[in-house]
Amino acid sequence: MHHTHTQPIQHFFAKQALLPTGWAENVLFAVQEGHFLSVTANSQATADCTFLSGPVLPSMPNLHSHAFQRVMAGMAEVCLNPDDSFWSWRDLMYKIVQKLSPEDAKVIASQLYIDMLKAGYTQVGEFHYLHHDLGGQPYSDPAEMSKQILAAADESGIGLTLLPVLYAHSGFGGQMPNTGQARFVHSTEDYLALFQQCEHSLKPHTLHQLGICFHSLRAVTQEQIQQVLPALDSHYPIHIHIAEQQKEVNDCLAWSGQRPVEWLHNEIGLNERWCLVHATHLNHDELTAIAQQGAVAGLCPTTEANLGDGIFPAVEFELAKGRWGIGSDSHVSLSLVEELRVLEYSQRLRDQQRNRLYRQGENRIGDNLYQQALLGGNQACHVSFGLQPKHRADFIVLDPNSPFVAASHPKDLINRWLFATNENLIKDVFVAGQHTIKNFHHEQEEQHKADFIKVIKKVIYDA
Repeated sequence: MHHTHTQPIQHFFAKQALLPTGWAENVLFAVQEGHFLSVTANSQATADCTFLSGPVLPSMPNLHSHAFQRVMAGMAEVCLNPDDSFWSWRDLMYKIVQKLSPEDAKVIASQLYIDMLKAGYTQVGEFHYLHHDLGGQPYSDPAEMSKQILAAADESGIGLTLLPVLYAHSGFGGQMPNTGQARFVHSTEDYLALFQQCEHSLKPHTLHQLGICFHSLRAVTQEQIQQVLPALDSHYPIHIHIAEQQKEVNDCLAWSGQRPVEWLHNEIGLNERWCLVHATHLNHDELTAIAQQGAVAGLCPTTEANLGDGIFPAVEFELAKGRWGIGSDSHVSLSLVEELRVLEYSQRLRDQQRNRLYRQGENRIGDNLYQQALLGGNQACHVSFGLQPKHRADFIVLDPNSPFVAASHPKDLINRWLFATNENLIKDVFVAGQHTIKNFHHEQEEQHKADFIKVIKKVIYDA
């Protein structure tokens, strides 16, 4: 690609920054066209520098989001059934879906993306299946809902990895969709047409990426997967929900004689393009297949805990050198800290031991969690975050007024942050060199908050 360098070079200076080689001091960053031109440790500040007031880390990709579900967060915590499960939660979600206009969807996503930026996420994998009108008919512009998501990302300043979803069936073996799914459903041809429209819409946007998405093995047939993949560009990432619930595993076994990941591996084939969202229920062979093929396990720890999905075998997956990243999914939490903490603590509770998720060469739990989530998120969202030349200039600045930040040695910072704090320590957030969150605030937050309040009242309480 040939870039004509028209933009001036920006300089940033940090007393401490987390480089790929580890913590460094007095780091000078040169940024042009939204990317790092150079990163120099043990350097001097230049006259035109922007001083970064606290320790600097790469921001995080959020590999799995259903934006509209933010409006119902905390609304399904009422016991209506002694056997409450994911499937009863889904019934409430379908009711909410029946009320959302395109404008509502944009308001929810805009507020959500501002909150994500504040939480240190600067790219979001939007697993987008809310396509049609209330009657299940395409809008006059079939990409209407996708464009609302894109507009919300642009307004907030977050990078979007748009994942338009093919959703055609209600269960394994091509079962007819049910009425609750009417707004989601496409034929293969209509899906491919939508995808091409999304390609066209995203072209002018430098922050945004696109990916192929199948809702789940319940919702598409083998034939559909085999039609879609060759029809689309082979560099796109591919996302799918897989093996989230034990019921899904049992249904898949009843249908095919194979477990979901086993079926996908044997019948379609895994590689580095795949992101397997909620690969919760795996046997040893499936776990090994994901790790060896370099696919990403897309973990959403707070949502998986909220839905009672089960505990991902993360210790074994780490030993197999598997790749994983995190997403906030249903957005019961918008905290990077909480996602990583829940992931580690779930393993401790299951094993009745401490300090579970480390790797050879990285025995600090927080540092390993942060590093692995960054690598897996990059791969799944098709971005390159990390404080090094050629990568996009996305980074966060921790609050220097927090006692733990102010007093800790850099080597202890991430552990202190992830395991000892509840207040948000992310003071500033930069996306492609743009100062998006300044001193904990977004310049449009008040307006978006007011709009979001109205939508909650309308959608949840019919007000």
